[in-house]
Amino acid sequence: MKKLSILILSCACMLGTVLSVAPGQAQAQSSALKKGVQSVRVLELQQQLHSLGYFKAGFTGYYGSLTSKAVARFQRDNGLTPDGVAGAATQAKLESFGKVRVTALDQLARIIYSEARGESFEGQVAVGAVVLNRVQSGEFPSSIPDVILQPGQFTAVQDGQYRLKPNKTAYRAARQALNGADPTNGSLFYYNPAIATAKWSKSRPAVISLGRHTFTN
Repeated sequence: MKKLSILILSCACMLGTVLSVAPGQAQAQSSALKKGVQSVRVLELQQQLHSLGYFKAGFTGYYGSLTSKAVARFQRDNGLTPDGVAGAATQAKLESFGKVRVTALDQLARIIYSEARGESFEGQVAVGAVVLNRVQSGEFPSSIPDVILQPGQFTAVQDGQYRLKPNKTAYRAARQALNGADPTNGSLFYYNPAIATAKWSKSRPAVISLGRHTFTN
């Protein structure tokens, strides 16, 4: 009986050790950035790598093969395992070079504010989602700044409203879109039916209407 009690106690101690370690391990794993992730943190990573000369592609917020290869090159040059995954050690090493301003986030918030500041929060996220959908579509430039500044695409860029300073809500909407929120169900275009004059806009099948905007593909 005594031996059985010791055995049970021993198992309980071992289980307690496992349970105390597992949450930390899970947190470390979830904080790693790798292929397939889309988020604000990936956008920050891309701009950090760019500032150090490792990332030459467009800023997308999506962790694809180009980002993975850039991370692997950085890791190789800094004595880290070149696995292309931005884990805790890689992120810490990047941060040791100093933080960079995420200008692509500023630009996304700016286009959201200038195009949709009178819309609901969901409507503002939707405009950000259209920009990101275009980045991933293959039909538009593969960079957030290039999509926004592509000639003839956004009224606010053409009429100068894009120069307005975005508010906190626009930044929050930009982060939501970057983290995967898409109320438009993958839409690539939108227009305001009350003021739109281009026939090609109205000829596209509507996906969803949010506030004053109709989103289409």
